Amino acid sequence: MSIEVNQVTKVYGEQKALKDVSFSIKTGEVVGFLGPNGAGKSTLMKIITGVIPPTSGQVKVEGFDVVTDDLEVKRFLGYLPENNPLYLDMFVKEYLEFVAGMYHLPNKKERVEEMVLKTGLTLERKKKIGALSKGYRQRVGLAQALIHDPKVLILDEPTSGLDPNQIIEIRNLITEIGKEKTILLSTHIMQEVKAICGRIIIIKSGQIIADDATGHLQQTLSEEQQVVLIEFNSDPVESELAQVEGITHVKRIKDNHWIVQGTTGKDIRQDLFNFAVSKQIAVLSMQKKEKSLEEVFQELTNK
Repeated sequence: MSIEVNQVTKVYGEQKALKDVSFSIKTGEVVGFLGPNGAGKSTLMKIITGVIPPTSGQVKVEGFDVVTDDLEVKRFLGYLPENNPLYLDMFVKEYLEFVAGMYHLPNKKERVEEMVLKTGLTLERKKKIGALSKGYRQRVGLAQALIHDPKVLILDEPTSGLDPNQIIEIRNLITEIGKEKTILLSTHIMQEVKAICGRIIIIKSGQIIADDATGHLQQTLSEEQQVVLIEFNSDPVESELAQVEGITHVKRIKDNHWIVQGTTGKDIRQDLFNFAVSKQIAVLSMQKKEKSLEEVFQELTNK
């Protein structure tokens, strides 16, 4: 396992930020770590990276304990924190050489050039970091997290505050990196999770409330209740439509367009079609709607 989190609790005064959190991430997985603000995401990421210790429990990265073997862990770990602290008065290339020196890399200059190329900083490498846009500063942050070629990458809100074009650029970069690394990614952008992550862990009030493959989590919650979008050529009587077997709720959106909710015992689309035939109404379109990741997240965190 690349990351093993076992019964981790973190207490600040009288507040429990994390409560007996456990999960493991295999080598090569890209995992989305989601939760509302204040759920404990950043706290756990800081514990995994050795920035702060847990109150109890244990975390291992590549088999090394983050508390007792912290220097070994840092060899295998790259970290981009949410606020991405950088030395703004240093030049991009100068800063990356400084970071490479801290890791005692034998091929320092070659590695810096490789990171500059990989993260798209070629035209910016001679500029001061303070003169860069936020998108390019995020690239510098990723370059410093990757410069020692870590096996595990921890990214806390890597696209926070970026414009849509910058988000796409950083997302594509992370996708490319994810082909070679184990990545734990915290974000509030669901499109990012769907595009990058094969698995989702959701935390609420310091506890894990969901841990599943991205598609399977969506599918499972969508199957708890059927939702069908249907368009007729003329509006049916609402009370008659609501009486179709298996239907629990109907709502008219606009002329001839309806949302129909039903139980999960069987597919209600056949019954809807039969209803339309019996009333001599044509079905112009019918689509079974799956819950979006946003809806899944809201449903789980609002329970």
